Amino acid sequence: MAKLGKRVRAAQDVFGTATNVSVEDAVALIKKAASAKFDETVEIAMNLGVDPRHADQMVRGVVQLPNGTGKTVRVAVFARGAKADEAKAAGADIVGAEDLMETIMGGKIEFDRCIATPDLMPLVGRLGKILGPRNLMPNPKVGTVTMDVKTAVEAAKGGEVQFKVEKAGVVHAGVGKVSFDADKLAQNVRAFVDAVSKAKPAGAKGAYLKKVSLSSTMGPGVSVDLASATAN
Repeated sequence: MAKLGKRVRAAQDVFGTATNVSVEDAVALIKKAASAKFDETVEIAMNLGVDPRHADQMVRGVVQLPNGTGKTVRVAVFARGAKADEAKAAGADIVGAEDLMETIMGGKIEFDRCIATPDLMPLVGRLGKILGPRNLMPNPKVGTVTMDVKTAVEAAKGGEVQFKVEKAGVVHAGVGKVSFDADKLAQNVRAFVDAVSKAKPAGAKGAYLKKVSLSSTMGPGVSVDLASATAN
């Protein structure tokens, strides 16, 4: 804990009193302050003017980051026959049906994204209590229930990020690594903000985008000027 405290204090010295800065300035500060021995993830948090307890204010979606996430995504696919072969050829890490269901029920979850063909959703539905809380349940709204498993697997491996608003009205995700070029991180940030903006639900009232902040895995956050974050 002492080491973490030193890192945070050092980062805060770099940040100073910076607040509501441009995306470019926020990225520069984060890259300068990052001091962990691993390649930290650059994380975005967006405070939204929604109450997700109401169905018409739920925010969820998917975005293909232009420069990827820098993370190796492990993909599991529920499919049979030709579709199972298609998933394997596309690079899926785990492919199965009843056998995969039994593995998951046994507590072995070695994947970051779960995809399923529509015909296997009755089977996958039995895993709702396990996959749901982990945000791993396949959903047609974000393209993870599909017959086009090839495209879904390639998208997951290529930098696609799913997002879903939490109870407090916050959406967060990783948008790259500290080692990325600053301009590539800025592009990813704006692509994510744009996707969340376009996912504004019909029931949202008043200001939708309230606050955007960036941080690294081990560092403090810095708030980003909304005009800069939404600039194309």
